[in-house]
Amino acid sequence: MAGAAGLRPFLPTLVTGGLAIADVGVDFDGTEFAFLESPVFLVVIALAGAIAFALEARGQDLETGTAGAFLGGIALGLGALLYAGTLDDAHGTWWYGLILGLACAGLAQAAARDFFARVRGRLDRDAQAALPFYAEAAALLAAFFSILFPPLGIVVIGFLLWLLIGSRRRSEQKYAGLRILR
Repeated sequence: MAGAAGLRPFLPTLVTGGLAIADVGVDFDGTEFAFLESPVFLVVIALAGAIAFALEARGQDLETGTAGAFLGGIALGLGALLYAGTLDDAHGTWWYGLILGLACAGLAQAAARDFFARVRGRLDRDAQAALPFYAEAAALLAAFFSILFPPLGIVVIGFLLWLLIGSRRRSEQKYAGLRILR
């Protein structure tokens, strides 16, 4: 779930909170993180997600600059809280979940930023506008299925790591079309 929150922070948090309210796969009741399933918290997250969605629909780029840094900080924080909350639910010891959640969300951010930057450069303007929807769908599905089938969370993190390594490897290659002929 932390990796999903690193991709896009709001829908994975809403899905997790909704499933926690229904006690499906995760339950934050009786933990230090019971607020993650409180209706007030989920309404605030839904409003923040709606604002981010509206800004992106109007053409604002929320992945770069100050807006990207702000959204990235929210994603890191929510990823850490979700990871620590699930550890507190399952084991009672949660403090190291904050560190692991930050790492998973950071990995997801780095992988997604590289991937979407590469893809954005190859698409026309209309297709570029659809990229945030694909990111939201990927984050939503990753969170949902990671809760219902916990081993898939490891697969998601492995995929993000593979995506990041492949992206870094491609960026180090020289392309024949970029050579200067003398």
